[in-house]
Amino acid sequence: MSASARELPPQQGGDARSEGIAYQSLLDRDTREVPDVLREVHCPELGSEDIPAALFTSQAVHDREMDRMWSRVWQMACREEEIPEVGDHVVYEIGHLSFIVVRTDAGYRAFYNSCLHRGRQLRDEGGSVSEFRCPFHGFTWHLDGTLKEIPCRWDFPHLNADNSRLPEVRVDTWGGFVFINMDAEAPPLHEYLGILPRHFERWPLEQTWKAVHVQKIVRANWKVVMEAFIESWHSVETHPQILPYTADSNSQYDWWGENISRTITAMGSPSPHLRDVAEQEIMTALARTSGRMSGSEEDESLKVPEGRSAREHMADVNRAEFGRLFGIDLGTASDAEVLDAILYSVFPNFIPWAGYNPNIVYRFRPNGSDCHSSIMDVMILMRFAEGAEKPDPVPVHRLGADDPWQDAPELGALGYIFDQDMGNLPYVQKGLMTSRKGAISLANYQEARLRHLHRTLDRYLAD
Repeated sequence: MSASARELPPQQGGDARSEGIAYQSLLDRDTREVPDVLREVHCPELGSEDIPAALFTSQAVHDREMDRMWSRVWQMACREEEIPEVGDHVVYEIGHLSFIVVRTDAGYRAFYNSCLHRGRQLRDEGGSVSEFRCPFHGFTWHLDGTLKEIPCRWDFPHLNADNSRLPEVRVDTWGGFVFINMDAEAPPLHEYLGILPRHFERWPLEQTWKAVHVQKIVRANWKVVMEAFIESWHSVETHPQILPYTADSNSQYDWWGENISRTITAMGSPSPHLRDVAEQEIMTALARTSGRMSGSEEDESLKVPEGRSAREHMADVNRAEFGRLFGIDLGTASDAEVLDAILYSVFPNFIPWAGYNPNIVYRFRPNGSDCHSSIMDVMILMRFAEGAEKPDPVPVHRLGADDPWQDAPELGALGYIFDQDMGNLPYVQKGLMTSRKGAISLANYQEARLRHLHRTLDRYLAD
């Protein structure tokens, strides 16, 4: 069953939701033409079964994910601008596995980060090199993975160029990102991404650069953390300061195939949980706490003119300021494209935001072999004018488990919002471990993306 693009899907019911405006109805009021991809509504029902708590707390499940899922999916390893020159490389780690993703004369390649002599990691961190030389004994490989040198060569007559090439994994790119896949039989990346390339044609992420990158350890399973960022209705309890401008419980949720899902949450439209919010109150809250809009609450330009809505006026402000900042003309961009939170997911853990705001990107991974710990990455991508030189990417700002997101001032108001999420997630993990019920019960519509995630994950774990 697919919902009409003009009607509120029946699974979006509920007291608060029924009083809020459906997202597609809000698009009907847009001051510009809305792109067709935002008019698509696709959320077939996924049932109402409980999800076992063990999927978040069991070490055996973690081990099965590593063996059956992470080894077979396309996963984002880095941005292309992080490795622009030959020899530039990053170390990408997923669970207990480590890979070197490198730029060579022939393009990108990715190798298992392990010396074929005694197994030591060849690279402890990214950088730029002309060869891969093991710090333990000095075995050395060319950037293309072919053997270059064996110290005391006379003592290894059994090793040669054919049996000493670095094992590699598949590499492909989309949107300025570099992806890897360990499975030689997996479908090509473009096929795996499904509708995503078509949906992002209007907002090409290859025309952006990495302006912010903050990485944090979180004391919770990677799925616990990710699931907090693919539904909006927790805002009423967790982020009450954003309710004046966030249409939380009337967000739109979609999913396509096995790998792609989406949330669209309108900005500049108050939560259905509030009543009688003045337009200037909406505007002031947007500027003060969203972390994604142009200007500050003191700016005269953020005074809502008589007869206009805060959503319409903020869209005009963003069109002008983001257009100036990015060096592009946003005169025809819809209100939705310069305001709303439009989050896509690529299974299992890659979440790029769409639209013409500075684009947020999330990535969630297990932290080594600990099923109770994860790594969360937050990037912010900024556009640059066509024909202009792409700026250099920023280095990663790493935060420990006890460091708040607000220790990364480059996140602005987003740091406080993320810290509110952290006030829940470690305790969700603890609660799941002590749960007598042994399961979680999800909403059928507002948590459809969580159901979609587990439906796809189950397919890998069941094989």
